[in-house]
Amino acid sequence: MVDDGDTAGAPASQTLDRGIRVLEHLAAAREPQSIGTVAAAVGVHRSIAYRLLRTLEAHRLVERDEAGSYGVGLAVVGLSRSVRRTLQAAATPELALLVQQLGMTAFLVVRDGDEAVTVNAVEPRDSPAHVAFRPGNRHPVDRGATGLALLLPDPPDPADRPELVAARPHGWVSSLGEVIPGMRAVAAPVRRPDGSAAGALAVIFVDQTVDAAEVGAVLVDAADRVSAVLG
Repeated sequence: MVDDGDTAGAPASQTLDRGIRVLEHLAAAREPQSIGTVAAAVGVHRSIAYRLLRTLEAHRLVERDEAGSYGVGLAVVGLSRSVRRTLQAAATPELALLVQQLGMTAFLVVRDGDEAVTVNAVEPRDSPAHVAFRPGNRHPVDRGATGLALLLPDPPDPADRPELVAARPHGWVSSLGEVIPGMRAVAAPVRRPDGSAAGALAVIFVDQTVDAAEVGAVLVDAADRVSAVLG
């Protein structure tokens, strides 16, 4: 007899659930992870973690470095391209233009529950130094310029961070070191026709002398053009 019901809240497939949690852990990590670290994060034996990683590796969802540690694989990027396709199609040319105008890594972020998730990123090709930023990065939506930009169109709330309150009048947000230590970021929301946030365009950089207001104005213009396409 097959039971299609939910049994005490348990996932329908324990193996699939573990595999997804492995990917979530690797996406959140800032560097490749050993099998032991992955096993501890997911709460399974090393042998189970090894089998999960090898299966994901076979599908190129994870990749292994020379030291035998694992990170998110290139196939995840291919999957991410289908996420909110209309938004990505509208945003990608603007990301390329931002890179050209500002010489900084530019990226598109969307909201997933209480997290901000990077779904596309474009890096400068002719810059001697820039910040690498991969799709799949996640962080709390109330942290960093990108997360706060996703909250900018929301109605004001007494619990809003002061940085969010201060950013609303000019439509862009800046932050320093909230997601990646030492990194600066500036972001502006892309809005749906109803005014809610469809996503956010952002740039990340190290230079402490950059005028955030100038960068913010460029981002607002770019985000407005994407919003117009969505509308």
